[in-house]
Amino acid sequence: MNGQNRNDIYPGLEVDIILKKDQRSGKRTRGVVKDLLTSSAFHSRGIKVRLEDGQVGRVIEVFED
Repeated sequence: MNGQNRNDIYPGLEVDIILKKDQRSGKRTRGVVKDLLTSSAFHSRGIKVRLEDGQVGRVIEVFED
């Protein structure tokens, strides 16, 4: 699942994000969502989140159990 819809993302969910510094390379960072930072229901580049380790980026893939 992609990370463009806010309804699909919630705290505690495991996701891959792209950090701002990694946008050109496309390097992914995996972590667990702590906070949702995008207030709109949809974002074409991915919902912005803060991971539990404090890193901030846009969700590109969601991992469900």
